Amino acid sequence: MIILCTAGADAISQYSTEALLGSAILSVALAAMTGCLSRRGMTVGFRRSARQILPAVPMLIFIATVSTTWMLSGVVPTLIDYGISIINPTMFLMTTCVVCAGISVLTGSSWSTIATIGVAFMGIGTVMGFSAGWIAGAIISGAYFGDKVSALSDTTVVASSTCGVDLFDHIRYLMITAIPSMGIALIVFTMVGVFTHATPDATSADILHHLESTFVISPKILIIPVVTAAMIMLRVPTLLTLALSSAMGLAGIFLFQPQLVARLMETAGDHNYLSLIGNILWSETSMSTGYELLDNLVTTGGITGMLPTVALVLCAMTFGTAMIGTGMLERITRAFTGSLRRRVSIVGATVGSGLFLNSCTADQYLSIIIGGNMYRNLYRRYGMEPRLLSRTLEDSVSVTSVLIPWNSCGVTQSMVLGVPTLAYLPYCVFNYLSPIMSLAVAITGFKIHSAVTSAMRHAVARA
Repeated sequence: MIILCTAGADAISQYSTEALLGSAILSVALAAMTGCLSRRGMTVGFRRSARQILPAVPMLIFIATVSTTWMLSGVVPTLIDYGISIINPTMFLMTTCVVCAGISVLTGSSWSTIATIGVAFMGIGTVMGFSAGWIAGAIISGAYFGDKVSALSDTTVVASSTCGVDLFDHIRYLMITAIPSMGIALIVFTMVGVFTHATPDATSADILHHLESTFVISPKILIIPVVTAAMIMLRVPTLLTLALSSAMGLAGIFLFQPQLVARLMETAGDHNYLSLIGNILWSETSMSTGYELLDNLVTTGGITGMLPTVALVLCAMTFGTAMIGTGMLERITRAFTGSLRRRVSIVGATVGSGLFLNSCTADQYLSIIIGGNMYRNLYRRYGMEPRLLSRTLEDSVSVTSVLIPWNSCGVTQSMVLGVPTLAYLPYCVFNYLSPIMSLAVAITGFKIHSAVTSAMRHAVARA
């Protein structure tokens, strides 16, 4: 808490790796002092932790390349352009939520969506007469829905990898709770818009003008996300889908944005195409659109922008190795889950633990990883699917992190939007409905199968 107060929103991301490594060292030291440390235990811990975490690393790298190429090829700008064009005062909140959801799905990042187009929507909505809480609630609900169900989201990748679930299978299962929650949120935002007297604003026209002066906006560009969606539906392997999406996006830069290619070459002072491709994929690419908010949006981080997340994941693997190898995780898990027997109580405990971990660790990545390790064996013991665990963790951790004032997400988004966390919390309809919906589905048992039944269904589907 002291670090948060003095270092601000970057404190958690700055000190997470040190905290994980320090905790791992402390765990090993305590185990050695008490005689509980063994080479066999640490080997088992490393294998289990590596098996869960390492598959996320190449996915994160490809996510970085997809995000970069889709931005520079004009995919994301085209969808922003079409999204903003349909805004009207009555449907503003609902449209804001939908547009933020769409952009977040494509970029895989709620943070960049909120920090860019979300800030623009804050300005537009304020002039229209909407309260800051409602505007922020619509922005955050849409951005976190998109982040939650996006194959490009690092939290979604971490959740599926930690629980040993295929990424797209995890996303499809998420839809069972995400779609009803989002549907209710959109109804609420629509009703609020209908009963709020608002007037149009010219800010959106400025955004479109600067966007169209920087990128070629064309429906032909949307072939890239359409083909990607088709590969996802056809269940093409995740890494192959991401690799092909990156390749299409890279080709799209040269096919659809030749003026941008010329501009980047002129800026770099290098007319070597291979060098340009390497720079685009590896390092940050920034440009001036003449509109500060859009400058932030079109800036891409490349692979180097994803390296801090990769480092965090590897440090989390080290921490997991220590916790599993020393037996500490097993003891903590027994204390939390010793009396759990039924599906509803297990899912309820997972939701409660997710909220608790979010509050204690102040970081959604750590909460997902620790929660997955805590409950994975319990779900297996009672014949419950691992994708039920991964979905419950997403419902209780990923989307609620922004509602906790001292969590890295809550601190950041309140600063970016200029709205205190507790001021927007009541209006983030999707975010607080998600854990409730997870519990409701667990009570009804809808689409919840035993692990054995699920395995048989997958075998039949593959055959």
